[in-house]
Amino acid sequence: MENIIHLKSVVDSILFSFIGICILVVSFVIIEKITPENIYKQVVDKNNMAIAIIFAAFIIAIAIIISSAIHG
Repeated sequence: MENIIHLKSVVDSILFSFIGICILVVSFVIIEKITPENIYKQVVDKNNMAIAIIFAAFIIAIAIIISSAIHG
């Protein structure tokens, strides 16, 4: 019985991780579509460090919101 409880916790953790990553990717794609410039092109090709920092902060903020929502 003890193993079933731990297995359920592992399955829940994997499921919530997958859902959180999907929400993070979807939110990033939405922001990518809203912004006028291609983020990848700006960061990689033009070495725009300001946009890289802003989108890193965006990803961290969305990840914190998702983890808070999952945690309860």
